[in-house]
Amino acid sequence: MSIAALIAEYDPFHAGHAWQLAELRRRGFDQVAVAMSGPVVQRGTLALLPAPVRAAAALEGGASLVVGIPAPWACQSAEGFAAAGVALLSALPGTQVLAFGAETPDGEALMNTARALLAPEFGPLVREQLADGRPFAAARAVAAQCLYPPAGEILASPNNNLGVEYCKAILAQNSHLVPLPLPRLGAAHGADAPAGGFASASYIRACLLRGDWAEAARWLPAPALARYQAAAGEGQMTDPAAFSVAVLSRLRAREDFSRVRGAGEGLDRRLAAAVHDAPSLTSLYERMKTKRYAHARLRRLVLDAALGYDDQLPALPPYLHVWGAAPGGMALLKGAALPAGASMARLEAQSPACRTAAQAHSAACDLAALCRCRPAPMGLAYTQPMVRGNTDGS
Repeated sequence: MSIAALIAEYDPFHAGHAWQLAELRRRGFDQVAVAMSGPVVQRGTLALLPAPVRAAAALEGGASLVVGIPAPWACQSAEGFAAAGVALLSALPGTQVLAFGAETPDGEALMNTARALLAPEFGPLVREQLADGRPFAAARAVAAQCLYPPAGEILASPNNNLGVEYCKAILAQNSHLVPLPLPRLGAAHGADAPAGGFASASYIRACLLRGDWAEAARWLPAPALARYQAAAGEGQMTDPAAFSVAVLSRLRAREDFSRVRGAGEGLDRRLAAAVHDAPSLTSLYERMKTKRYAHARLRRLVLDAALGYDDQLPALPPYLHVWGAAPGGMALLKGAALPAGASMARLEAQSPACRTAAQAHSAACDLAALCRCRPAPMGLAYTQPMVRGNTDGS
């Protein structure tokens, strides 16, 4: 049996994602395992819709198994996010390739770029570029290009960047996964308008938030659209205003931010000063903004502070939490290298690391539940049942 793996947020699952799954089937893969973000996402905010809604859309779109990227790793930098996803999917012994979209669908070139980023000479080169006043992303690209000339152009594209992080994680973890970059089709990541038959997730989110279902319907698979409309009707969409108030209230209740994950280099003091006066999250981010730090890093720092995430968390996710499976999908867990299953309570009991991770993930679920258009109760991380697909995903 041929088994492919994907790392995704599916925020929301859209036509481009459905194309990826169908393409893997066309290439002969019998099953596709997905590691998916849950209540929080890598850009440092809440997902628009709950994980069960998005997992169900993925199963209808062709996924065989959906396991969760626990919240503390889903809202990390691209490097941490990629490392977590690779660790989870590498724990499934039958997976063979890690597929992902890339502007440069050349696996060897992406792996060579990853090798350059892991080379011992890379760190000093980056520091030289930073000393010259370049932002980190530019410094990173120039330093990598010194070691592997095509790297500069490769790292200029957002999906290539994430693909290179996947490759870095594969190398660093000595994973059995083989990179399988698929051509990125349609609008670029974060683009304001669709292109080439597909729209970006950010464009579709904007449509959903303003209630433009007719426009969103152009870029969503019909089953996913129906699920999202039903979820919205039940008040399950995230309310950005509620999120802003909830996060600010938590931040104002804290006195010390020095132990927050990633709060070095004076960012803890910068956050404390901004919290004092900011009336909204948007205002908070603006007060914290500097030339050196990207908005996404600041958003992640703020979310970590609100959730109490510190550097005592395990380096990588310690369990495989199943959020959804098509018929036959649970068989992919056989022989897994990590504790696996659909019960968070049982996973939590496996080890102290599992307990720490489960409690941190549950905290994010509880925050997300409070920030829905119709707030939901606490404890959903433990009580939400696994989503069952109705087909084998083929």
